[in-house]
Amino acid sequence: MSTAKLSIDLSALCDNWRSLDAMTSCETAAVVKADGYGLGAARVSRALAQAGARRFFVAATEEGAALREALGPGPQILIFSGHMPGDTDMINDLDLIPMLNSVDQMLRHVEGLPGKPFGIQLDTGMNRLGFEPAEWAAVRDVALSQNPVLVMSHLACADDPDHPMNAHQLARFHEMTDGIDVPRSLSATGGILLGPDYHFDLTRPGVGLYGGLPFADALPVAQLTVPVIQTRLVEPGETVGYSNTWTADRPSRIATIAAGYADGIIRAMGPNAFVEAAGTRAKVVGRISMDMIAVDVTDISEDVTEVALLSASQTVDDLADAAGTIGYEILTSLGARYQRRYKG
Repeated sequence: MSTAKLSIDLSALCDNWRSLDAMTSCETAAVVKADGYGLGAARVSRALAQAGARRFFVAATEEGAALREALGPGPQILIFSGHMPGDTDMINDLDLIPMLNSVDQMLRHVEGLPGKPFGIQLDTGMNRLGFEPAEWAAVRDVALSQNPVLVMSHLACADDPDHPMNAHQLARFHEMTDGIDVPRSLSATGGILLGPDYHFDLTRPGVGLYGGLPFADALPVAQLTVPVIQTRLVEPGETVGYSNTWTADRPSRIATIAAGYADGIIRAMGPNAFVEAAGTRAKVVGRISMDMIAVDVTDISEDVTEVALLSASQTVDDLADAAGTIGYEILTSLGARYQRRYKG
């Protein structure tokens, strides 16, 4: 095989969901947007449903439609982007629940789908989606009279437990929602870790399910192994890759592996990235190209036929550090060319 293999451990995924669920005394949903953070929403959501998840969040109505096909009737599917123009038939036919973000969306939903379920998203300071405090005060009684199934907001700085924004948003959420007879949700993965004051009636973990920070105790879910296409000897003074950015300072054995930025391996990580081969770390050398990466395997005595880019010892967040980004981007960038293998 000349393509890389992405192995996805559904048992670890479900264990991560159970661990986060055990930290709270409320219901735990699951966020499976962006094709299950790049790991395949259909397989991911079915595994989580078997583990006990009954509510799933996606970004857009089209994602919700694909998820309904995977899950069938029963589980709730909630749409963060709300009720957008052109979504009415899909929301109705597939029993989706939009999280309404504005007066315009509320009117569209109440007029187009009277009596159909919806949720409300509030802006408590992130300035991204949701009703702002003054807007919410103006429509609150009308909105609540339509019996929303959930009222939620989203924390901007939950990955930094000491950030004052966390307490500010918590206080704002209380101000906007205390006294309502509707289930409330404020926390994704980071908010769960902030403690019970942030849990309310429902939590919505995302990246922590897939092995990413800030859930430091998460089990790794994704493993990426890449085959070696060719190995060559490079003499001192010779260069490797585009623009001659790496020069050998000793006789070197260089393996060319079959993956690149077309597979979601971010080009910027090259100078800081490693792979694992035969239990040993091996440095990426030269520039990451579209389909190939060069790796220095000089110090590995055995013949190297494949390397691991994601493993138990090199997580998505390790790769993210090398690229100067976050684990979310690594996961959601994983390419379509990989052979995907699910276990558990």
